[in-house]
Amino acid sequence: SDRFPFVICWWRINCFFMTIAMGDRLPSVDLHEGTPATKVNLQQLFKGKKGILFGVPGAFTPGCSKQHLPSFVKEATALGHKGVEMIVCVAVNDAFVMSGWGDAQGVGGKVRMLADPQGEMAKAMGLVLDNDVVKANLGNARCKRFVCLVEDGIVRHLAISGEAGAKDSDTYAPAVLAKL
Repeated sequence: SDRFPFVICWWRINCFFMTIAMGDRLPSVDLHEGTPATKVNLQQLFKGKKGILFGVPGAFTPGCSKQHLPSFVKEATALGHKGVEMIVCVAVNDAFVMSGWGDAQGVGGKVRMLADPQGEMAKAMGLVLDNDVVKANLGNARCKRFVCLVEDGIVRHLAISGEAGAKDSDTYAPAVLAKL
């Protein structure tokens, strides 16, 4: 469907984006890869492809570094055998941090590491993680932990940690493999 993005605003002050859902098209937002000068449009990236998009609250954070990202690195070959053409990780960090995190995690081209430095993708997808605990520990609003299976830019499967009964592990690679 093309209902997305749907923005609700009142008095031009308070606005919120509805959370992306299965059947929605990915938003057309630019992310950074490697450096701020290298922009990648999310919608164009997934055009005509089957892939996985997953988001994490932050690079180098414990859960993201010990479980989430490593699960996709470990299962990249198995996901490829199921028809997945690319795996993309996004966090509200800068491009240099995402690149360094990918190097530290040994992604070796198995996972594309994209930066959402201003949280534009998180906002457009309705996946902003913004509360006092996040701000106290990470400094600013971040992206919720999620995973999407995407076919030709359309979300075919979606799990968001903490929503609809989903746990963190529902956003890891083994859970996606089970859906393919």
